[in-house]
Amino acid sequence: MDRRVVVTGMGAITPIGRNVEEFWEGLKQGRCGIDEITLFDTTDYKVKLAAEVKGYDQEEYFDKKSAKRLDRFTQFAIIAAKEAIKNSGINEENTNMERLGVVVSSGIGGLSTIEEQNKNLLQKGPDRVSPMYIPMCIGNMAAGNVAIEIGAKGESFSIVTACASATHSIGESYRMIKHGYQDAIVVGGTEASITPTGIAGFTNIKALSQETDKQRASIPFDKDRSGFVMGEGAGIIILEEYEHAKKRNAKIYAEIVGYGASSDAYHVTSPSPDGEGGKRAMENAIQDAQILPQDITYINAHGTSTHLNDMCETMAIKSALKDASKNVMVSSTKGNTGHLLGAAGGIEAIACIKAIQDGYVPATIGYKIKDEECDLDIVPNIGRNVDVKYAMSNSLGFGGHNSSIIFKKLED
Repeated sequence: MDRRVVVTGMGAITPIGRNVEEFWEGLKQGRCGIDEITLFDTTDYKVKLAAEVKGYDQEEYFDKKSAKRLDRFTQFAIIAAKEAIKNSGINEENTNMERLGVVVSSGIGGLSTIEEQNKNLLQKGPDRVSPMYIPMCIGNMAAGNVAIEIGAKGESFSIVTACASATHSIGESYRMIKHGYQDAIVVGGTEASITPTGIAGFTNIKALSQETDKQRASIPFDKDRSGFVMGEGAGIIILEEYEHAKKRNAKIYAEIVGYGASSDAYHVTSPSPDGEGGKRAMENAIQDAQILPQDITYINAHGTSTHLNDMCETMAIKSALKDASKNVMVSSTKGNTGHLLGAAGGIEAIACIKAIQDGYVPATIGYKIKDEECDLDIVPNIGRNVDVKYAMSNSLGFGGHNSSIIFKKLED
């Protein structure tokens, strides 16, 4: 028999807050975390803006030795995971640590370490490449280090599906618990790709906005949108089997009830023009949840602020929900945080969970000019106090990877 899966913990470090409550308050207040890039000199770059974790000092969280051995993306993962574990109350006394898994993903991994060590190689020779180079840069090391940090001995791995990585990770973890493979999983995504090659690479495939007005750089669904803004950080949640959570008297924030995934099989960077792949992911999630499209109150859209994504996702939502798409509230929080790539689905899942918990739908900020191609209720600029029973989070990644998850207000 399938087991119920609930959310019992959350952790985040983002451009608008260094923990879950700060992040959520930032969304409610309509705070924009986009500013001028400080992590490197952008003199020769067309793109000047990004959404950095503000004033981050690694020595606030790690001793000097540990900080030198952990890439920034792994540091973010550990910070968010420790907050989530503390928030959940999971420990060795109430949980079999051999059935506590870790699925923490990153779209790109340790890009800053790759850049630094490649510079050492070219300038100083092969003997000066750090012996920690590989353990610091490979994408699975966020999951590996989180497992080490918290003592989780269950299944541990990472899923790489570009900007859909965290949502795929949450969905697959839900299935693992649902079908009895684990009792609880620390799951989400992390990213730290605001680096010279990261910004240059995305600029040169015409993905990033070159806007210099911080309030008009990431403007999902707005007719003047011109590309996404790179963000960084991590979002981690604790998924747990319902009876296991009840037994230890855990606080339950929401239940996860649906997961759907699909492939466009169309193009390496562009979504299918009619949104057909995203449509099937949403339909699969709705079918898995055993609900009707009209049951969904809120969708946290992928909503990257690129012309193709926002248009195609609009078509996908309209095709998947049909008449119900006229009433569902759809917002993108990437106007607040920028696009966290492989970590986006992690913080956006938290936004959905908090929307259910607080009865509040966050706005799509920075919106000014209506686009006839994006004609959904995008909750422009001002959030809404409304009872949210079901919330869906969408993520769409380069390579045509689509994933959707559905959270529900807990009912005993």
